[in-house]
Amino acid sequence: MAPFLSRLTAGVPLRVALLTYVLGGAGGLLARWAGLPLGVLLGAMVSVTALSALDFRPWGQGLAVPQKWRNVLVPVIGVAIGASFPADFVAQARHWWVTMVALLVFVPMAQFLGYQLYSRVGGLTPPTAYYAAMPGGFIESLEMGERAGAQMPMLIMLQFLRLILTIVAIPIAFSLIEGHAVGSAAGLSIAGTQPDLTLRHVAELVLLALGGWFLASRLNFPAAVLSGPLLLSGLAHATGLTQAVPPGWAVLVTQWVIGTSLGARLSGFTRGQAGRALMLAALNVSAMLCVATVIAWFLAPRVGEPMSAVVLAFAPGGVSEMSLVALSLHLSAVFVTMHHLARIVLAVLVSRAGLRFLRR
Repeated sequence: MAPFLSRLTAGVPLRVALLTYVLGGAGGLLARWAGLPLGVLLGAMVSVTALSALDFRPWGQGLAVPQKWRNVLVPVIGVAIGASFPADFVAQARHWWVTMVALLVFVPMAQFLGYQLYSRVGGLTPPTAYYAAMPGGFIESLEMGERAGAQMPMLIMLQFLRLILTIVAIPIAFSLIEGHAVGSAAGLSIAGTQPDLTLRHVAELVLLALGGWFLASRLNFPAAVLSGPLLLSGLAHATGLTQAVPPGWAVLVTQWVIGTSLGARLSGFTRGQAGRALMLAALNVSAMLCVATVIAWFLAPRVGEPMSAVVLAFAPGGVSEMSLVALSLHLSAVFVTMHHLARIVLAVLVSRAGLRFLRR
């Protein structure tokens, strides 16, 4: 029993993992009660991060959760986004070619600017600066950076802060622009008819989630845990095979688990490392968001989406987290997610293609 439990929790003591989730949930509920944007996710993340920074160590252990546990709930996001696929999805997607082409310019430009910032201002080694500047593909950047001899603690921190700062900045910035909190309603409005869930609906949702994840993994899709359920759910809903939609509370639970997992990953870094990385990452994320805003200003009318949706589609956050933001802010999660999946693929391809220049 003990070896099985150890594998299940990935070496994290079960009581520590459960306490971390409880503390994250408390922070999420408090932030949601306060009406903060994307409160459950941000509240859970900030509370766990703050306690880790204060060196809170229950039973002599730092706060931690098995990072693979989040994969159990990420398919909920994919199925929820897929439920918003309209019957005329293909007709709508034909208008997105403008922003997809813009990604071909945005991704290499973002990596070039980030590399210059990290190497010249931050004084990082070339491999560290190069892979820290990747505007997508968190896991891929770490794997390639490690093989290239990058300084892994700094690379991990910079890539992780890219995700965190984007998640924090986007809802707050949108709230300031709108003049009120966004994405903090008691329930999330997910597209679809939202029928009362029956056992049949639950079975359909589980089948879409697990089947899509399995197929995408076999086909080596990017972010398979999200993209597979999204595409299979989108196909099923667009063709009228099902009307089942994940309930709002399931998306909120997913926010809680993801926010807690993100907060736990920031533990273990020294304050000196964190301060330097925070300054550099803030400059890099600010530059990318400014470029994304300029692109959205010009291209939003061409694709028939609000400017906020285009900004979110180009924001340098994680695909799962940005998809949650899109759902919470009642933007076109389909439009946003498709662009983020394309951004991940492009970021990996651009980094591999540019590696020979780094070696020179």
